[in-house]
Amino acid sequence: MRSSPPPLLRLLLATLPLSTAASRVQASSTSQLASTAGVTRPTAITASTRGGLLGRHGRRRAVLSQAAGATLGLAASAPPASAALTKESEWPLWLALPVAPYSRRKTIRREVGPGVWAFDQLIGIYYVHVPIRMTVVKMESGGLLVYAPVAPTKECLSLLQPLIDAHGPVKTIILPSVAVEHKVNAGPFARAFPAADFYAVDQQYSFPLPLPAVFLGLPSWTKPLPRSSEGLDATWLGGEFEHAVLTVKPGPGSYFQDVALYHRPSKTLLLCDAVLSVTEEPPPILTSDPEYVRALLFHARDDPLELVADTAANRRKGWRRIVLLFNFFIPGATQADIGLKPLLALDPTFELGWGGWQPFTWRAASEEASFARYSANGRPTLLPIIQIILNRGVADGSLRRWVSTVQRWDFERVVPAHLDAPIALGPAQFAEPFDFARDGGNEVRFCDEDVALLREAEKGPLSFS
Repeated sequence: MRSSPPPLLRLLLATLPLSTAASRVQASSTSQLASTAGVTRPTAITASTRGGLLGRHGRRRAVLSQAAGATLGLAASAPPASAALTKESEWPLWLALPVAPYSRRKTIRREVGPGVWAFDQLIGIYYVHVPIRMTVVKMESGGLLVYAPVAPTKECLSLLQPLIDAHGPVKTIILPSVAVEHKVNAGPFARAFPAADFYAVDQQYSFPLPLPAVFLGLPSWTKPLPRSSEGLDATWLGGEFEHAVLTVKPGPGSYFQDVALYHRPSKTLLLCDAVLSVTEEPPPILTSDPEYVRALLFHARDDPLELVADTAANRRKGWRRIVLLFNFFIPGATQADIGLKPLLALDPTFELGWGGWQPFTWRAASEEASFARYSANGRPTLLPIIQIILNRGVADGSLRRWVSTVQRWDFERVVPAHLDAPIALGPAQFAEPFDFARDGGNEVRFCDEDVALLREAEKGPLSFS
């Protein structure tokens, strides 16, 4: 299983390598860029099928491959956005991973802790848009550390420049993941700051053919990030950070890695994909521009060609549905129709885009219950697909050791690379999302009907990777 695009996107990209051609475009273009530069009872995700996927659940496997084909086909023909974003937001290398928001990568900067800033962009497909986040930390020894770099657009670099002016140059860049949506931008970002040390987790790979790092778009000066800060020189990263790399091999086709990076002075823990949190309010990046708000209104529709009013309630409704699609592919609150009927209803002039394609019918009461169970008012959790991956690291003790290491650090907040940030979370509560490992099972707090598809996939295509 490729480690971690958002789930709806992840399943579609599961076998997509960072293409050699796109990587070459990256490598040749970025040098020029640089120069311009309440707890509910858990349900099992993989236990007995409890009747399997009978009825409408039984159709989910069949529609999944159709959904992938239809979605990718529509992605290729989706009309360009009409709302204005500045030229500073343009990203010329978007074809290296051709998903939304394509070339139009708006960046917003927010301070999320003392001397810690989040730089948020978007990623998604079929308007299932979620934040993808870079975090920048001011080092007391001078300079900046960058964690999980995003696309270095002119806008992104201009938002970074005041921090450089105030606190010193970018000294260290860390790629904390093997996931394509993170490493596709890491190389270009590193080339924009060639004097900085650039570290990447050590199990970078491509599928189906193994390719050297240079073909993955990473610069020649890339260094493998040590698996742990334990035993390293006291001056490592200015003596301000501790880190531990979680490594899980979920199957013969891939690795999953995530870096827990703890900054002592700010009491902030940085993570990539291992933990997340979500509330009913859409993240700021989704409301930062009229073009991005369209995703919320698109998913707030109950009929294909409905034009919903731009209200706070409809924005929350759209976000609620995005979250469920992001996590469960085909949530239990939907009736999926990936056939001809929704396609025949398409109107190319529909102003919210995608011709109004709506392959899901939502049941309001079930939808709200599913979101409430998943969100739990922002209580930290895992992506279900990530839990499947991590569950394969239980037997050898790697996940348990990693969680125990992180719990020794005195952090007050967590900044993940997706969904909400910061999360008010300390070491005492950090282990809770990983209780499935302690209990020896693979249980989740989500609605059983929501994980039905993933439970079946775990015994099928996800059993390989």
